[in-house]
Amino acid sequence: MGQLEGRVAVVTGGARGIGLAIAQRLMRDGARVALWDNDIARAKAVAARIGAHAAKADVTDAASLEAALASTQAALGPCDILVANAGITGPNAPLADYPIEAWRQVIEVDLIGVFLSCRCVVPGMRARNRGRIVNIASIAGKDGNPNASAYSAAKAGVIALTKSLGKELADTDIRVNCLTPAAVETELFHQMTAEQIAWMKSKIPLGRFGLVSEVAEMAAFLASDAVSFTTGAVFDCSGGRAVY
Repeated sequence: MGQLEGRVAVVTGGARGIGLAIAQRLMRDGARVALWDNDIARAKAVAARIGAHAAKADVTDAASLEAALASTQAALGPCDILVANAGITGPNAPLADYPIEAWRQVIEVDLIGVFLSCRCVVPGMRARNRGRIVNIASIAGKDGNPNASAYSAAKAGVIALTKSLGKELADTDIRVNCLTPAAVETELFHQMTAEQIAWMKSKIPLGRFGLVSEVAEMAAFLASDAVSFTTGAVFDCSGGRAVY
């Protein structure tokens, strides 16, 4: 491997689940990785175990992200790769019954958090004319999951943000792409009802949930120099669920 030797990668929500799998996969390719997570105790414990850097980061707070970037730059160097992965699912409820504050929170974390994370690292990437941004969206952003209007809307927003930013940075060597996984069994399942989980599985033609390692493989590809003529694109990891 070693294709990311000398590169510094930031993974938001990197202390668990898909984020942790991506962080470990990037490290296999030689990257020095910073785990940005709001749960700093867990992030530090995980970072010590895998040999990464940990920084506290609330993706809904621009100042928190700037502090995490400063910590990362001091420890590892400038950010070459951003994987904007931090997210929540929020409640499962019909739109008419969806708690208003919970709806806002999902949008804050899952959409505005991606915007703020990108906004934090893009100036440095542009100054160095180099970078890779991988935004983790969801198949729900394409299909729209019932009883998950906030999550579906936020992930659709991430897809559109990716396309917009990819075009903005097309005059540089910065590439911006996103992944749209179908359901992958992680701790986020604890926020869902059994009915919602069963419905999601029924929509996957392969008849199973995805593995965090499968998402990590695709993220590592998008973070690499192999991706040179692709930007603002959406890559499915949906077990055949995606229809476009």
